[in-house]
Amino acid sequence: MGLHLREGDDDLQENHEINVTPFIDVMLVLLIIFMVAAPLATVDVKVDLPAASAIPQPRPDKPLYLTVKEDHSLFLGDQPIARTQLGQALDQQTQAKKDTTIFFRADKHVEYAELMAVMNELRGAGYLKIGLVGLETVAPQ
Repeated sequence: MGLHLREGDDDLQENHEINVTPFIDVMLVLLIIFMVAAPLATVDVKVDLPAASAIPQPRPDKPLYLTVKEDHSLFLGDQPIARTQLGQALDQQTQAKKDTTIFFRADKHVEYAELMAVMNELRGAGYLKIGLVGLETVAPQ
């Protein structure tokens, strides 16, 4: 029940009701955004990456393997190498061809920080093509 008093010749009437339709529209859009974004915001991933089930790629005629053992020692092919000599040894093996793919493998107990340190050494030496080597497993059917 309402009371309407008319004062003067003003033809415009005041409406004292709030139009809530735009507010409901905004709330529904925000609800949809949060429903889509909420599953993306949760990170619940356990990482254990030593094996891969990808189709094996053909190997080059003479692959160059760089290996990091569990005790953090480096091997280029079969030969042990000091980390300070890595760039020079790679240049000797590849005849200074910086576009050669280096196949990088590491023991699964080597820390991630150590892997990144060796990869930074490779990048610092100018070798940007790095292939990560893992165990080949049978793909699930």
